[in-house]
Amino acid sequence: MINAIALALAPVFFVLVAGYLAGRLKVVDNRNVAGLNAFVMQFALPAALFLATASATQQQLIEEAPLFAVLGGVMLGVHLAWFFAAKALWSTSAADASMQALTIAFPNLAGVALPIAAAVIGPSGTVPVAVALAAGSIIVSPLSLIIVEMSTAPDASRARPAQIATAFRRALTKPVVVAPALGIVVSLSGLTVGPIVEACLALLGHAAAGVALFLTGLVLSAQPLKIDWRIVVATFVADIARPLLTGAVVLSLPLPAETVRIAILLAAMPSGFFGILFAVSYRLDSAAIGSMVTASTALSLLTLAIAIALLFPG
Repeated sequence: MINAIALALAPVFFVLVAGYLAGRLKVVDNRNVAGLNAFVMQFALPAALFLATASATQQQLIEEAPLFAVLGGVMLGVHLAWFFAAKALWSTSAADASMQALTIAFPNLAGVALPIAAAVIGPSGTVPVAVALAAGSIIVSPLSLIIVEMSTAPDASRARPAQIATAFRRALTKPVVVAPALGIVVSLSGLTVGPIVEACLALLGHAAAGVALFLTGLVLSAQPLKIDWRIVVATFVADIARPLLTGAVVLSLPLPAETVRIAILLAAMPSGFFGILFAVSYRLDSAAIGSMVTASTALSLLTLAIAIALLFPG
């Protein structure tokens, strides 16, 4: 089991460090990353999310509906709690608070959960990971983007109906939001994408996790790592409170034991990289978010080992 965890996490840290060193050593420009960011958020990641949901069978998606609801609800609860806490305790702007909340609430499912699920659960582990990715992409990502769009609008102090409608439209038409939703529609309708389309999108989607992690390291190299109480609390919420909250929810519901174990395992993943990539796009405080991602990923070496040992002892 230790070997499986090491095999899953070592590549994640390797790519993060590679991106960080590339930026620090000036091999790659770490100040102008708009091109890489656009590739990940508008092409590679949407392709991966669409294939992950569209390739699942109709029956598989129906069986994973409770997982979608539980993880989506937990992510939303954590997101709202951090958003309001950040504004009240640290006087964080609404836009920055929403990106921090997205980072903490939406775990790193694409980069960390997929290899761990394959190692611990087996080939069938990709379906619940895809469902969890869809839950985060459809529920908390649009909420965060709507808040940012409204906060950064020219007349943000006056939330007019037209302004609110524009924020909704921009958030809900982002490729990372549309792709998993479209994949779910394709799967539930019984349609298939076809081998040619699947092969084309797979070639693009396979680059998503690696490039996103490299880009995260690249962005982190452009700013100092700061560990303060806000980062400590964020790491605790992401790596400990989130899986414990998920455990409390699933254990209170009449769910199959396998769904309970998988839900807690996925909730135990470290903070994801959506927040930092969106922060770069909107020119927000990516330094604090980067510190949250780094600290959470480091602590997850311990918390994930404990979670796997307790949930999958065999």
